[in-house]
Amino acid sequence: MASSSLLDLAPVLPVVVIEDAADAVPLARALVAGGLPAIEVTLRTPAALDALRAIADEVAGAVVGVGTVLTPGQVKESVAAGAGFLVSPGWTELLLEAMQGSGVPFLPGVSTTSEVVALLEREVREMKFFPAAAAGGTAYLKSLAGPLPQARFCPTGGIGIDSAPEYLALPNVGCVGGSWMIPADAVAARDWGRIEALAREAATLSAGGTCR
Repeated sequence: MASSSLLDLAPVLPVVVIEDAADAVPLARALVAGGLPAIEVTLRTPAALDALRAIADEVAGAVVGVGTVLTPGQVKESVAAGAGFLVSPGWTELLLEAMQGSGVPFLPGVSTTSEVVALLEREVREMKFFPAAAAGGTAYLKSLAGPLPQARFCPTGGIGIDSAPEYLALPNVGCVGGSWMIPADAVAARDWGRIEALAREAATLSAGGTCR
């Protein structure tokens, strides 16, 4: 991985749900061309692992990982399929142990202060904050920055292009996760040019909403 941290690859981590594995490569190429190299393929469809393999094998410049990881078995399957990173909506001791032993970067999900402290105890400092908007949004993350400055987050859930800069302005946010640059109608129409344009717009986001 070119960056020392998944959170520093780009301001936005696209969260992708792929129904048809045939869409995976052109979709990923559009995202990478638009400046979003890190791509999270969620384990929400039967096509997910086939999509992951295709992107890992065929899309130059992509750093493709797996999201919605819930079990140690999924950790093993995802890494075997070529996942470059793992993202979970939450964590348990068993899941965390599997992710720590996977050999790839991972972002365990948190939504409470106690979960953050528990991960810091285990020397995990980079986390997914989910569901971001429902769990307190920027106000919650801002309140964590003082007592827990060593924790860094990728907030995901309910974030769009208008709210993303507010999250990116926070010192403990490295990037945000979202899917607004992958509208379902564009995927259905295989309008990869539109997705590339939306990805390019997302890639320029910063705390001020301009190029960073």
